[in-house]
Amino acid sequence: MSFWDELLAKLKRALGLDTHPLPAPQRGEGVGILPLRPRVLLIIFDPMLQSSNGQQLSRALGWYNVDQLVADFIADLHECSAGLVQFDVVERIHVDSWPTKADGFRYDEGSYLACWQRKSGWHGQDTLDYGAVIDGFGLLGRVESGEVDEVWMFGFPYAGFYESIMVGPDAFWCNAPPLVRDDGISHRFVIMGFNYERDVGPMLESFGHRAESLLRHAWRSYSGEANLWERFILHDKVAPGRANCGWMHFAPNSRSDYDWGNPAPVPSNCDDWLAFPSLTESVRQVDCREWGNGDMRAHHKWWFRHLPKAAGFTGSIANNWWLYAADPNAAH
Repeated sequence: MSFWDELLAKLKRALGLDTHPLPAPQRGEGVGILPLRPRVLLIIFDPMLQSSNGQQLSRALGWYNVDQLVADFIADLHECSAGLVQFDVVERIHVDSWPTKADGFRYDEGSYLACWQRKSGWHGQDTLDYGAVIDGFGLLGRVESGEVDEVWMFGFPYAGFYESIMVGPDAFWCNAPPLVRDDGISHRFVIMGFNYERDVGPMLESFGHRAESLLRHAWRSYSGEANLWERFILHDKVAPGRANCGWMHFAPNSRSDYDWGNPAPVPSNCDDWLAFPSLTESVRQVDCREWGNGDMRAHHKWWFRHLPKAAGFTGSIANNWWLYAADPNAAH
């Protein structure tokens, strides 16, 4: 992108004329990497409780502060992407009500607290009515106008959120079934679903599963050794002696899901990805000391740091994989 093109793009964003604010990948080995600044609409379902003198549910039950969770999450992704991705919350909406499930059911204060206290009795059909949220908050129009690029929802346990879900024309699997909508919107966006009972580690995992879905889609036309995404996620259990970085549930040496604290050393090519696209086949022994000795947040940050973030292209795929993780419209 030339200086004048970049200036024009900035002017369009400032005037609200750019409905596709995330930069498209630029071809050519010498092309630099443009930082990504996705704009976020934050929707917090945190009803007030009469039984707790009007306190919000999250505070009454001693759960995490959403604003701090958001700040830490944004900071972690900014750090791990070496400053390439900086999410910006442009609007914060607090909802003092209980969201509706897909079958029309809604908890109220009494029914929810009763289930929470006995740890059972939850409503069987747990999925949120996403259509009601999309239409009720005018999400299609907000995204189409360029006001926001994606939506983050926070709620309580059993609120019915998917960790991430994609909406729009030609939407595809994003750790949840796609919500194909072509009424009033010309491009795709993601709705993230977070739980303020839990800390930043699970938030990073949700974003990691989103990244996995988007990168799998980006590399779908490649097979065998040419599919570098499939190589990146190799771990010792499925590829003995050929581990690379693994994926959200499996570190290079994990023997089962979430086995991030395994002390057994295995050979891994993980360092290669820090110098991508120069893959030298360098191998060394790694174990859980590399990624926090079992700590979820530490492992996920280690994994994100290894995502390629280089200039140029490999085949038709940008060497900056954060482009795909941050923008569902980058993978065609």
